[in-house]
Amino acid sequence: MKQGYVIIGFWIALFIAAGFIIKASLAEDQSLNYNKIVEQASTNSLPIEEGVYKLSYSAKEYLELVNSGVGFSKNLTSYYNRRAFPGAPPTIPHLSEESLSIGGKECLQCHQNGGFVDVYKAYAPIAPHPEYINCKQCHVPLKSEGNFKANSWKKMEAPEANQQALIGSPPIIPHSLEMRSNCLSCHAGPSAPIEIRVTHPNRINCRQCHALNDNSQNTNKIWTR
Repeated sequence: MKQGYVIIGFWIALFIAAGFIIKASLAEDQSLNYNKIVEQASTNSLPIEEGVYKLSYSAKEYLELVNSGVGFSKNLTSYYNRRAFPGAPPTIPHLSEESLSIGGKECLQCHQNGGFVDVYKAYAPIAPHPEYINCKQCHVPLKSEGNFKANSWKKMEAPEANQQALIGSPPIIPHSLEMRSNCLSCHAGPSAPIEIRVTHPNRINCRQCHALNDNSQNTNKIWTR
């Protein structure tokens, strides 16, 4: 009889131990999965906008330059005139030696942070994607004002600026974010077009308030004021 109790107690202890092992194993799996989720969220949550965080140290300087009365006449008309269509790479408006104009250090000397270029008496636009160093793969000098051959090409309209979903709400983002990893490139500082220059570049997390228009690829007039 005593031996029977011992055997029963052994099996009970074995089941309890197995329960603890299974519980610990499940907890470890959940912890590993949670850590993977946290790691992924911390590294890939806003991969497209990472440029704005990398250059966020300049945001206060851009704001001070504008508030100091620095004049610059760049507007949306001139901004879009340098593009074949809205969203296209802008042409290079200045002379450049072929041996020095491929990209990398040469172009980024002026376009990394958008400093003042004395020879042109203007502020250089900030490159939103300085990691792509082969600049002339997309940006080329303007060789002619006309077309090589007559055609029916019509330049599509630019997105309407300051579109709002509701009256008083922050403007939506009317364009895609591809190749636009730094919002400050076009929206902050004296090199930014006046019509879309923000008053608060020091608030770095732009998409905390400004939502992306999912239909921006298909239409540029989803919302109207």
